[in-house]
Amino acid sequence: MTIRTGIGGWTYDGWRNGAFYPADLPHRRELEYASRHVAAIEINATFYRLQKPESFRKWHDETPEGFVFALKGSRYVSNRKVLAEAGEGVAHFLDQGLVELGGKLGPICWQLATTKRFDPDDMAAFLDLLPGSHEGLPLRHAIEVGHESFACAEFVQMARKAGVAIVWSEHPERVPVGDRTADFAYLRMQGMHSDCPTGYPADELDRIRRICESWAGGHAPQGLPYRAERADSRGGQGDVFAFMINGAKERAPAAAMALAGLLGD
Repeated sequence: MTIRTGIGGWTYDGWRNGAFYPADLPHRRELEYASRHVAAIEINATFYRLQKPESFRKWHDETPEGFVFALKGSRYVSNRKVLAEAGEGVAHFLDQGLVELGGKLGPICWQLATTKRFDPDDMAAFLDLLPGSHEGLPLRHAIEVGHESFACAEFVQMARKAGVAIVWSEHPERVPVGDRTADFAYLRMQGMHSDCPTGYPADELDRIRRICESWAGGHAPQGLPYRAERADSRGGQGDVFAFMINGAKERAPAAAMALAGLLGD
């Protein structure tokens, strides 16, 4: 098991001029620098458009061994009215060249709109479209839901059967689902504050640390909203990906590094 803390993307004006990147660091070296200070990066660009194989290859080569990229799944897949009809979109997404990342490919995060309601038949069909591998490369999938209709045991059991992780998303517009449904956990922490140098105060960082360590150890953290039986979320150690994504984005690198420090890395 490995707990990785990370950020969303690596190109952001608020991280320049000494805020995170050294003032004299060329833009072309930002990924190289970021990947040596955090353990994972969630790529948001893949949500908006397909990338080229050359880009994935370049990202692979610029980052150190052990580094991992999570990818946001295409919005042309996850924002459909009928998810069951997304088979062609899923195929195009997988064929864009992401296999060039090799072992640095982390989970693919499929983010649903906050207005998307839980439709059991449609969701079951969509989960069936997510393959466990592509061109010999193992794939891991996570799904970030929003609408309160997903706060039910039926959805949890469906995701668990498919081996798809339900994203722990701390965002006021997304319903929290604390159930563990895959052999890894995926957190998107979106409550940072600009007036706190580390994004989150010490007690909040420690709360997040406890959640990460509990999931990594195969436990069901206390205090989370479980939509199915809490006992079913126990058992089996696994990787954890904790991304500092939104809120006061300028604080994200400091928050990710502070959390890594608490985790002993």
